[in-house]
Amino acid sequence: MDTTNPSQHRVTLPDECVAALKAAVGAKGWIDDAARLEPYLMEERGRFRGRCAAVLRPASTAEVADVVRICAGHRVPIVAQGGNTGLVGGAVPDGGVVVALDRLNRIRAIDVVNRTMTVEAGVILGEVQSAAAEVGALFPLSLAAEGSCRIGGNLATNAGGIQVLRYGNARDLVLGLEVVLADGRVWDGLTALRKNNTGYDLKQLFLGSEGTLGIITAAVLKLFPQPKVTETALAAVPSVDAAVQLYRRIGDAAGDALAAFEFMARLPMEMCLKHIAGTIDPFDTAYPFYVLMKLTSPRAGDPLRETIETALAEAFEAGTVLDAVIASNETQAAQLWRMRESIPEAQKHEGGSIKNDVSVPISRVAAFMDRATAAVTAALPGIRVCAFGHIGDGNVHFNLSQPPGADRAAYLAEWERIEALVTAIAHDLGGSFSAEHGIGRLKRGTLRQYKSAVEIDLMRRIKQALDPDDIMNPGKVLPSD
Repeated sequence: MDTTNPSQHRVTLPDECVAALKAAVGAKGWIDDAARLEPYLMEERGRFRGRCAAVLRPASTAEVADVVRICAGHRVPIVAQGGNTGLVGGAVPDGGVVVALDRLNRIRAIDVVNRTMTVEAGVILGEVQSAAAEVGALFPLSLAAEGSCRIGGNLATNAGGIQVLRYGNARDLVLGLEVVLADGRVWDGLTALRKNNTGYDLKQLFLGSEGTLGIITAAVLKLFPQPKVTETALAAVPSVDAAVQLYRRIGDAAGDALAAFEFMARLPMEMCLKHIAGTIDPFDTAYPFYVLMKLTSPRAGDPLRETIETALAEAFEAGTVLDAVIASNETQAAQLWRMRESIPEAQKHEGGSIKNDVSVPISRVAAFMDRATAAVTAALPGIRVCAFGHIGDGNVHFNLSQPPGADRAAYLAEWERIEALVTAIAHDLGGSFSAEHGIGRLKRGTLRQYKSAVEIDLMRRIKQALDPDDIMNPGKVLPSD
């Protein structure tokens, strides 16, 4: 698609529809100026650029319902957007309107005793975390974009992040939802109950549906005890297999105190040291792989430091750890996490990057890394494996930077071929081609290839039942006929 002429990315709506939509959201909720539309048309990685007639910014659930009702009457496609930080083109419009939820930004209620928080979809994830902390609680969903992503988008995409192994994905952190359906009706499912065995669990249809079935406008979130003791350590290991062995050792020693267990190869660390200001290598020697782990406990005085010191010492004796550093304070812990969280940004400075968000059983992570590295290196000599991810839940971000000096466009033209190689290996090992990023527009063809005909048929039946006119984020998730 040509991205040089903004007029090519404009679409028009019937005058009657425009008038009704403007009346529904008011002057503050209507954007149709080309320059102001631009941020809503591009996705994070720049692979997709969309087009739309206008961006609507409703300020309440009632206004969202009015907008959807009007659009349904005119068969106008709707794409809901939160922070527009997705990585698979799921929030990129292709006609119709964008419904941006940033004005639905209220925290409606916090129940300290029930450990729940009711929030609107436009609240930034970092603000949810801060509001929980203010009442001595924890909302554990944590990812690199938490300063700009919004909770509605996190839930619609079933976001993962660094603490999945202890707390689960986004869908595991929700008790109830409020959703505007494709015909404009509002489903009020904002229950704060942990036990509610009264039929189908409807919220699970919308969690992870990427806005293709309805628009999440509010949610009841689970809160947890705020950690009173936290220990962070970075360990250097000789291989990915050693990292997996260390995961088992730390898990056996720490139990559910193990909140995060991340790994990264040497290359992404070097990229961070080169391009991200303030990053520091805590070791004097360069090692092939690293593991970053966090242990937490809500009980003051829990001997987590002793636990991690003992486990690391035993691993050192066994040869699975080559060196390690335990953060002595919060500042040092933040520096270690900054290294891990800055990898995607650092990689941008190294030219084109082919991204792979795969998962395999934890016991097969090492096999995946070995096979996938060999396959892509043979397919494209000089390619640089920039692997990192959530080894504690089997999710590997197998990112691949272009060979030094290569033409960026020519390299990125190899995306589908290289991704197909990686996906086939993950599938052969019992894995998934999308661990946490979703399907969006990018991976619809892959979904057709790896999902069974029965699964796709069931998904289509659900879509037809809830959105028979296909106005909710059309062209996303489900493969084309």
